[in-house]
Amino acid sequence: MQEKLIAKFEEIFGAGADVRSYFAPGRVNLIGEHTDYNGGHVFPCALTIGTYGIARKREDKKLRFYSMNFDKLGVLESSVEGLKPDNAANWTNYPKGVMWAFGERGMKVTQGMDLLLYGNIPNGSGLSSSASVEVLTGYILRDLFGFSVTNQDLALIGQYAENNFNGVNCGIMDQFAIAMGKADHAIFLDTATLHYEYAPLKLDGAKIIISCTNKKRGLGDSKYNERRAECEAALAELQTQTNIRSLGDLDEKQFAQYQNAIKDETRIKRAKHAVYENQRTLRAVEALKNQDLKLFGELMNASHVSLRDDYEVTGKELDTMVEEAWKVDGVIGSRMTGAGFGGCTVSIVKEEAVDAFIAQVGKAYKEKIGYAGDFYVVEIGDGPCRLDTIKAN
Repeated sequence: MQEKLIAKFEEIFGAGADVRSYFAPGRVNLIGEHTDYNGGHVFPCALTIGTYGIARKREDKKLRFYSMNFDKLGVLESSVEGLKPDNAANWTNYPKGVMWAFGERGMKVTQGMDLLLYGNIPNGSGLSSSASVEVLTGYILRDLFGFSVTNQDLALIGQYAENNFNGVNCGIMDQFAIAMGKADHAIFLDTATLHYEYAPLKLDGAKIIISCTNKKRGLGDSKYNERRAECEAALAELQTQTNIRSLGDLDEKQFAQYQNAIKDETRIKRAKHAVYENQRTLRAVEALKNQDLKLFGELMNASHVSLRDDYEVTGKELDTMVEEAWKVDGVIGSRMTGAGFGGCTVSIVKEEAVDAFIAQVGKAYKEKIGYAGDFYVVEIGDGPCRLDTIKAN
């Protein structure tokens, strides 16, 4: 893969010295959805699929971008000066946003670069292709320009760029999971404090399957920001009755005690999901520590029901994918993952049932939705890296 990408880079941008190769993973969240901007806990892991980048620093201020995933757009040019979003070349807003965010932190990018990207994350799937590009860009900038930032800083810079350059009010989970990924481990992250611990994923005899609905979605044009605003309004109402900083500070009993402070039935449902999902995540991580994979799966299933009924971010494609998964013998748990409104589900499936799962769910999904889904049996991988120092895939 690395050699092919370098050859493509040289075909597009010309040969030259100091061409460097990089990789940043995608991520999947096992449980804890729409909790990261509500001060709750999440439980994501980095994947071995993600975004590859080939980069070379330039002596001038020109930026030249090329994506093999959007090759019809050709080479897109910009400058490191006066960085601003460009609707005509919107995928470049992710690397440009990170360059801008570095500058906002006093680390101005003063030279241009040539950058080729190739991602094997399904675009718009909810596996964080945008956050993968953001973390990858930050890692490249650190390596090329010698900026003194940690991987955790890269996550925060990526989130800042997405919030303030791209206008998507995302939480920290996606960038954190990608920047801090560790092979064969999920990350138990308290999004209120950024305290985290690595939890070994001991799925003896089981596999993680990502099922992509192939319904494209984009955070900016979905109801993502609307859901966040509804939770913020509910929090403000709750704060008139109890001294909390976030919805993640409440458990189910406390929520029942104070929920009448919320004056709108829809906002009650949104806040209920945030509170209950956080508590499910705490119990799920404890179940994994106790090697109780059955309980972990049950909590995944309950998460999907809450996302469907209280948070209302699923839709027929995701619901069909999950409901068909629940019918398959050997499925331990299944739920939507990501922002919703399309994208992917994540399922934990016994190894002997993997082929039957893909065949059975795939057939039913196509019959009910009218087009096919895609299925990926995934492994849990590390965070970003420079490929020069490891064996190429």
